[in-house]
Amino acid sequence: MRPGELIRVPLSVRWRDLDAFNHVNNSKYLSYLEEARLRWMLTIPGMGLDDDVAPVVAASNLNYRRPIEWPGDVVIELFVERLGNTSLTIGHRIVDATEGGVTYCDGNVVLVWIDRTSGRAAPLPGSVRAACARH
Repeated sequence: MRPGELIRVPLSVRWRDLDAFNHVNNSKYLSYLEEARLRWMLTIPGMGLDDDVAPVVAASNLNYRRPIEWPGDVVIELFVERLGNTSLTIGHRIVDATEGGVTYCDGNVVLVWIDRTSGRAAPLPGSVRAACARH
């Protein structure tokens, strides 16, 4: 893994991911990113949530660089872009699994931890901060 990289998740393109143009529908890219984020969160004690706080997606930015075709395999790379007091900006890349130089998508997602009762921003959990510092 590269410095700052949180996780690399290999995924196979599924037939059902395709659209009428015979490539992966843009909305599926968000699903791929969600899957990678959840796999990363599984490595954090308590997954960075509890009865009091939980992360929500506050923003997502996807730059579609080229279409993903089927059959194929991709790798989702997640890395820390910014670590704030109540939020974490996770940068991402979706790359070809066999041709590392081919980037299909890049961008970032902002996660904000919220107080489940009030709905207001809450401090980033220590376990999340520690997981980011390890990378």
